[in-house]
Amino acid sequence: MASPVTTRTEQPLASLTFTPSGPPQIMDVVTSQLRLLGADIADRDGQGEQPAAPPARIAGGGFEPVDVRATWSAPGSGLTDEATVQAATGVMAVHGRRDGTPRGLAADYAATATGLLTVQGLLAALLGQARGGPGCAVSTRADHAGLLTVSQYLAAAGAEEAEASEPAPGGPPFTAADGTLFELETLDPGVWARFWRALDAPAEAVRAGWRPFQFRYATACAPFPDALHETARRHPFGTVARAASEAGADVCRLRTLHERAAEHDGAAPLCLSLLRPAAPASGLTAPATGPGRPRRTGPGTARLPLAGLTVLEAGRRIQAPLAAHLLGLLGADVVRVEPPGGDPLRGMPPTCAGVSARWLALNRGKQAVEINIKDPGDRDRLRERAAAADVFLHNWAPGTAARLGLDADDLAAVNPALVHAYTGGWADRIGDAPMGTDFMVQARSGVGEAVRPDGEVPAPSLMTLLDVLGGLLGAQAVLAGLLLRQRRGHGVRVDSSLLGAADLLTGPALRRAARGDNPRRPAGFRRPLPTADGWVAPADACAARAASLDLASLPTGDALARLRDRGLAATPVTTDLNDLHHDRRFPGSISRDAYGAPAVPDPWSFA
Repeated sequence: MASPVTTRTEQPLASLTFTPSGPPQIMDVVTSQLRLLGADIADRDGQGEQPAAPPARIAGGGFEPVDVRATWSAPGSGLTDEATVQAATGVMAVHGRRDGTPRGLAADYAATATGLLTVQGLLAALLGQARGGPGCAVSTRADHAGLLTVSQYLAAAGAEEAEASEPAPGGPPFTAADGTLFELETLDPGVWARFWRALDAPAEAVRAGWRPFQFRYATACAPFPDALHETARRHPFGTVARAASEAGADVCRLRTLHERAAEHDGAAPLCLSLLRPAAPASGLTAPATGPGRPRRTGPGTARLPLAGLTVLEAGRRIQAPLAAHLLGLLGADVVRVEPPGGDPLRGMPPTCAGVSARWLALNRGKQAVEINIKDPGDRDRLRERAAAADVFLHNWAPGTAARLGLDADDLAAVNPALVHAYTGGWADRIGDAPMGTDFMVQARSGVGEAVRPDGEVPAPSLMTLLDVLGGLLGAQAVLAGLLLRQRRGHGVRVDSSLLGAADLLTGPALRRAARGDNPRRPAGFRRPLPTADGWVAPADACAARAASLDLASLPTGDALARLRDRGLAATPVTTDLNDLHHDRRFPGSISRDAYGAPAVPDPWSFA
């Protein structure tokens, strides 16, 4: 692994100490993030996952202690680890669409998401205290985190109409004549056509392939014609790359985990930096009793910790909109900046009451204002909005904010107290970076290997793994920035990225690679077992013994009984996301919003 770089990140949790307790896979993510934000980490004392173990706790710095409970699921659900949570929440079903059968992610996706959500809840609780609110405890559950990660797919499954592109098995990566696996990216149908024409692909296959390729983000599969795969296999990767360059498309060779470990720069997944105005921001004063003391500037009567704060969000697709959605769930007023005529994705099929179900999963409850950022007068309107906001959050293409005069330093001139948040693709950490989209970052960062066990061809998941984790990381960064602002009396710039999310997800695999070990999980890892009428997923610790049993002729209930009789934990695999509405493992969890679209539960509880 490359020598770590020194990344100076301001630390909003300086002078606080965290004592972990709970599932190690979740707590490892929590402690890594809290350490980055300045907290000291106490010894775990072997508490682990014992039911009677005391909760995790953060204390110090003048705050009332905050207790934190992170668990896999509610008692009695049978969801006891990463594998069973992935199976029950629909993660295995969505990830498996490309292959036509449910498949487990070999990386600990639910645990990573739960760890980030736990840190968010903890930061929100501390921020609520700093703003004058009462102390509270925070609880998170991995099953609720899993439901959040599939919320767009669940919303689409419960909509009134079919998907824009029929879901069926198939999708990238492509294989070149020299065996190179690669991902292709373009958002332009003309570029798509020019690329394939340069490789002499059949015209009908090119036309038929665009729609499933375009909507693979939404459907988690891309059943385009086999002729496109056959075309790719006729050309060495050098020819493919030249065709992409000339057409204006991006291609990216799938990197291995060993390659990613060797180049890893050690940079943090997020970065906080103070914006220092000439005088303290209005309404914020320097701490009277030292930098470790929280300041109380609000009445603290609201139930949710971000009540009374305003987030101005200029986000596209998933990453920034999800981050803002989470801040809204914590009580912030979210104002969404949309182009003239409104966000075109509002009408993206399938819809509920005329509004895209998938769009609602990320944007319900937000206000909207139409602003043309290419127009100087509208940019002035945006600056006026930013002057009255607490957070400005965007995921524009790199350099756009600076070019438009809307970067952190520009907006600090009109609002020195602003938290300016950028959720990008690469964080300027990769010199030859292609377009910073979910699947390209998966390809470039080794995720394609990490999510599939040894012996399988690497393939980035067509479930938007990094867009979702990037949104979670972005919300965490904003909360850290707000707490830092509250403690230090200055506006803050916060930066997070899809690459940072990828490094979090693949962290255990990258550490194995750095030691010279095989970074991939063993063959067959987290592979569900077929039954006569469905699938079951054994817990990771029980998988080897369960795989030796013949369950294929048994109904799922009988298969589970046979596993239980042998002391093996397992759970049914959700294959139809609509079944989650009445799944006894999630009683009352799935509701309907005002449009009739399915809505998942909030990922934290505060008490």
